[in-house]
Amino acid sequence: MAAAAMAHEKLWQEKSTMNAAEKTYYEYMAKINSVPSQCTLASEISKARQHIKNSLERMDGIAALAASPGAELLDRLSSVEKENEKLRSIIDGLNNLVIDLHERVRSLESGSGKPAAAGKPAAAPKTAAPAKKVEAEDDDDDVDLFGSEDEDEDKAAAELREKRLAEYAAKKSKKPALIAKSNVILDIKPWDDETDMKVMEQEVRKINADGLLLGAAKLVPLAYGIHKLQMSCVIEDDKISVDWLQEEIEKIEDYVQSVDIAAFNKI
Repeated sequence: MAAAAMAHEKLWQEKSTMNAAEKTYYEYMAKINSVPSQCTLASEISKARQHIKNSLERMDGIAALAASPGAELLDRLSSVEKENEKLRSIIDGLNNLVIDLHERVRSLESGSGKPAAAGKPAAAPKTAAPAKKVEAEDDDDDVDLFGSEDEDEDKAAAELREKRLAEYAAKKSKKPALIAKSNVILDIKPWDDETDMKVMEQEVRKINADGLLLGAAKLVPLAYGIHKLQMSCVIEDDKISVDWLQEEIEKIEDYVQSVDIAAFNKI
């Protein structure tokens, strides 16, 4: 019993030593438990490095493929070059055609008529033989030194010129002179919706003058059941003025309130 009591007494006496041993034990266990997490972090870092390395290798492969074009790209380039050659030949043909047409237009504008065919020289214009000069050389012996024949020729030429001028003036006077005309569209407005538009149109068409031609008319709605009469007419500018025509229509005071010009075009 005494030995047992002493054993218990020794145990309590070394409690501080046991606490230190227990602390050491738990610290050791903590270190052991932290080792796997460190190993896991190292493995993740190695995996990331490997992934980066693989990515770089793939990028190098893509760059190599881009640097060396494939067969499909070469085929496309060859087809584009062929089409380019065709387009160049077509453009050259069109350019030559335009140059040819330009030369023809220039020759026609210069008054030379149709251009001469290639390879054939243009024929020299035929000149009439100077008959008067030959006759003058044959009649050298009958020359009047005082110039009486020259005066007669001058008079004949002057008479011929006057005759031709008179014929040209007569021919020009027979041509009809160009008459300036205008197409006018009028908006004729009534007083109210009770105005008889048919009667108003009849009254307007009673206006008659030399150089005035009234055309078609139609009713165009304005507002609140009121319509306006839109009428077209042709006037000769030298004989009829638009202001005069407006005044004549506005004289129909029982039906017409006002007259406006909707359109005015020269013919």
